[in-house]
Amino acid sequence: MKKIAIINGPNLNLLGRREPGVYGSTDFESYFESLKTLVPHLALSYFQSNIEGELVTALQQAGFDSDGIVLNPAAYTHTSVAIGDAIAAITAPVVEVHISNVHARESFRQLSHVSAKAAGTITGLGLQGYELAIRYLLARS
Repeated sequence: MKKIAIINGPNLNLLGRREPGVYGSTDFESYFESLKTLVPHLALSYFQSNIEGELVTALQQAGFDSDGIVLNPAAYTHTSVAIGDAIAAITAPVVEVHISNVHARESFRQLSHVSAKAAGTITGLGLQGYELAIRYLLARS
């Protein structure tokens, strides 16, 4: 069975309550349950942290044991060299996902320490970006 890890960064634990006009009104846990029904043939795992080092550790743990990783590093996208370095160090392909269109937001959000290390980036398609990332990883392997 193929294994895909979903790793979410800071403040994504507040989805459904945080800025619903930008991020929607669905919490991630509910979305994750519906996502699992779309791909029952996969072993999907989910991890979220507001702490940069925990995200690096999660990438390292999943990065040699998974067939792919869907990563939404959230605000750490723009600040974390460590997360970019962790992606470069692992063997599993990583797809960077952003719920909002970071290119249509503040200028500081247009810098990514992740994109150059990722297999690809999906931005601005809401939660559907996670499903698209999973489908890409499946097609790639």
